[in-house]
Amino acid sequence: MIEAELKARVQAPEMVLRLLEERATGRAEVYRDTYYDDAGGGLAVKDQELRVRTVHGPDDTRTVLTFKEATVDEASGSKPEHETRVADAAAVHAMLKGLGYVPVIAFEKRCRNYEFEARGRRMLATLVRVPEIDGTFLELETLVDDDEVSPALDDVRAVLAELGIDAEDLTRELYTDAVVATRSA
Repeated sequence: MIEAELKARVQAPEMVLRLLEERATGRAEVYRDTYYDDAGGGLAVKDQELRVRTVHGPDDTRTVLTFKEATVDEASGSKPEHETRVADAAAVHAMLKGLGYVPVIAFEKRCRNYEFEARGRRMLATLVRVPEIDGTFLELETLVDDDEVSPALDDVRAVLAELGIDAEDLTRELYTDAVVATRSA
């Protein structure tokens, strides 16, 4: 499946929060992400990502291993995504290191997730704050097959507009790049 997703900088977080709460009940979670690459940076060169994410929620903690293939839609940065839940985060970190992958960056995201249906699609909206980056972000995504990326992104844009997000608020800036820039400043 492809994660048809758009990300925006939120100009009015309280308004967006209120509009999301009208659609669904939010779930507060803290993500601890560690991104891996081979020693030569081969995944980054191929526009691929390998991530271990531990999610701390109000009721549980879970860990997910994710591999993202290269971008299939340049305007949005949407990528095919393969994800699986893992039982033992420490074991997965050890396996990746044993296979020659090295941690490139690790950081925390404070999220509030909303799952709802809009325009006939299951959508996930995530309000994001990264302590090391100024501002609030909104990610809106839906999972689709290859041939549905363009119409799905049209639907995502329409829902973003309903949430008060303008086209000029959209960004392709990666949290990883922003955190690296902040740490090296």
